[in-house]
Amino acid sequence: MNRLERIPEPELMDDPEQARAYANADFSEPHQAFIERFSRCFPEHRPQRVLDLGCGAADITIRFARAFPECVLHGVDGAPAMLSHARTALARAKLEDRICLTEARLPEDRLPRRAFDTLISNSLLHHLSDPLVLWQAVRCYAAPNAAVFIMDLRRPDTRVQAGRLVDEYAGNEPEILQRDFLQSLLAAYRPEEVSAQLEHAGINGFHAAPVGDRHLVVYGRN
Repeated sequence: MNRLERIPEPELMDDPEQARAYANADFSEPHQAFIERFSRCFPEHRPQRVLDLGCGAADITIRFARAFPECVLHGVDGAPAMLSHARTALARAKLEDRICLTEARLPEDRLPRRAFDTLISNSLLHHLSDPLVLWQAVRCYAAPNAAVFIMDLRRPDTRVQAGRLVDEYAGNEPEILQRDFLQSLLAAYRPEEVSAQLEHAGINGFHAAPVGDRHLVVYGRN
């Protein structure tokens, strides 16, 4: 049986209804798992200057700031509608003094190059029409020996499996979120595909591995 081929999806989540559904959804389990996995991958690392690429509504950005109170963060996203929800969340969390938000799409030249000792990203890779854009950003903005941690969805083997994941994890969510989750699963990469991307980008020493039933993580020192 042939494995499911990747089906790209739009790069930006900037429809107001789409952004609102995403911002209001409960992603506490995978987002907290992101923080815990980062800590396990880099147990001795103490983040100071953090770049969050594709920060969306900033839930992970805020969780990271609370987990590492000594750091400052720079969140970047290309969707104004998502950043609007992110600013509201920052104000509610009273973290505007530690988190700066920038509207930008990769490749982006306004960010300080090679200035971040920590680079994180969640669910951005599968949105990019050219995945090498993300790996080029890692080489550009992560300082030498920076901790890099990226988590994303993992494409299932069949569309039936994708549908089951949608039913299990988004069955009670609004229809628009169920649709987006299915599209994201179909657009996601597999670990071996990410490993090939890293090799093409000339990035050595990073690990790409499956986690759980629907995610993959990529981590290493720049």
